[in-house]
Amino acid sequence: MKKAVVLLSGGLDSAVALHVAKKEGFELHALSFDYGQRHNRELEAAKIIAEQAEAASHQVVTLKLDKWGGSSLTDSSMKVEDGDVNRSDIPVTYVPARNMVFLSVAASLAEAIGAQDIFIGVSQVDYSGYVDCRQEFIDGMEKAINLGTVMGAEKNQPIKVHAPFVNMTKAEEITLGVELGADLGLTWSCYRGGEKPCGTCDSCLLRAKAFAEAGVIDTSL
Repeated sequence: MKKAVVLLSGGLDSAVALHVAKKEGFELHALSFDYGQRHNRELEAAKIIAEQAEAASHQVVTLKLDKWGGSSLTDSSMKVEDGDVNRSDIPVTYVPARNMVFLSVAASLAEAIGAQDIFIGVSQVDYSGYVDCRQEFIDGMEKAINLGTVMGAEKNQPIKVHAPFVNMTKAEEITLGVELGADLGLTWSCYRGGEKPCGTCDSCLLRAKAFAEAGVIDTSL
């Protein structure tokens, strides 16, 4: 069975990406990060999601990006602002180069276990404006990974970065997740953490909008 490394935050996007990889017949190797984020609710969700998807392995790597902050998700002195689904600026929840770092680690794991496929659940359609969710970024990282690994540069075993939702709306993604049997109620999206989602941050607003457009009840609430 072919192996795939799947970036699994515990959020909606990554959970559906995990099930896409499973549907495509990959042996699943989930990869999560404790990067000094504001809360660990997503990591708790990721553990359960990986187990239910019968992942062959689930690694949680510690990368303390809170050492230098630069984001309200990693700097306790910064406030998570209320969301705006129509915003045109980059929100303060953007974590500097986060997906670049995550994909680099995913490439290391992929090469170590002989996987030629990495899955990441990013979208450039309806998202918070993060620059590391665009197709150009995914293409650039895939090229860099294959220039910087023995698999890609010497063995003619290129690593493919799959971003199955990059041109999909979040509502379309939810519909797909339901079709694949993903339990979306297990996922956590709220930036603020807590016992219940805040309902007002960017991620909560985008999630609520997407579930409404998909005509699906969000059982996490």
